[in-house]
Amino acid sequence: MPLETIKYEKSEGLEILDQTLLPATTQYIQVRNVEDGWNVINKMQVRGAPAIAIVGCLSLVEEIIRQRTIWSFKDKKDFYYFIENKLNYLVSARPTAVNMKKAADKLIKMANDFCDDDNCTLFNMIKGITLEIRGMLSKDVQDNKAIGNFGATEILNLNDVPKDGFVRILTHCNTGSLATAAYGTALGVIRSLHEKEKLEHVYCTETRPFNQGARLTAYELVHDNIPATLICDNMVAAVLKTKRITAIVVGADRVAMNGDTANKIGTYQIAILAKYHNVPFYVAVPRTSMDVNMPNGDNIIIEERSEKEITHMNNVRIAAEGIKCWNPAFDVTPANLITGYITEVGVLQPHEFSQHM
Repeated sequence: MPLETIKYEKSEGLEILDQTLLPATTQYIQVRNVEDGWNVINKMQVRGAPAIAIVGCLSLVEEIIRQRTIWSFKDKKDFYYFIENKLNYLVSARPTAVNMKKAADKLIKMANDFCDDDNCTLFNMIKGITLEIRGMLSKDVQDNKAIGNFGATEILNLNDVPKDGFVRILTHCNTGSLATAAYGTALGVIRSLHEKEKLEHVYCTETRPFNQGARLTAYELVHDNIPATLICDNMVAAVLKTKRITAIVVGADRVAMNGDTANKIGTYQIAILAKYHNVPFYVAVPRTSMDVNMPNGDNIIIEERSEKEITHMNNVRIAAEGIKCWNPAFDVTPANLITGYITEVGVLQPHEFSQHM
């Protein structure tokens, strides 16, 4: 039975798997409106750039169909201002991941076009927006499976693949069913290799300080019976030196036009280690993560989170009282450290990514 991060049925509403409780407790939270959507994103009860966009937009649908009626809006302009405000509010929940911002911009433009169309009624405008959002779930699964297949083929064709064809992969953070609608991006590549019976082993980092690797990626790998080993973040160099890693595959929360990429903190140092050890370093990501307004990675807004994520574990303080903390959630990996981007349309060089938008 595949993991379900997002449960959505028109008749039953929207529920998300509370990832802050994993792996100890599997519990779903109902999302009834945009405020609920903002909260589960901000508190990282749902996380991963694709999943954030899907849950954020579906929370808007839930508010429209369950808390309002067509009579709640005076006209199409009134509805336009309503969704514009709600979507911009959702973007503020976690600003580094670009998928929510791009989804918001697309939907706001769509709503504006409906307003300008004299033949479009308010009813059809509401219907068109809700149908577009509901389609995001199936589109994400389709894109993830394409990413998985393209990535598996790319890695199996590398020159350093052993004669027996079995590969070893290292990954960072969580990029699987828990970060997307289903299947995953970087973890989708790993799943595809496993399905092809060509995966020998996976090494996943714990991903301090929020431990997405230890809590979530390890949970998914065990769930799918994929052979895997959990390592601490400071063991990557030793693993690359001693464990015959075929390739590194990570995800991304935002890609700049020149191919620089923002991903979970720790990704940059892994890319540097990969370069030193001559291990291919891939970023698996849908094209929705490209930010066409960002020329390079220098101006990407990096979310900074509470120092408590560093100083405490399970609400127990592990750091000395009075110590100052710096807790950026992401770092930026320069394009020249990236072997290729694995996308839903194929494997692209960093300088090619923007040409396929």
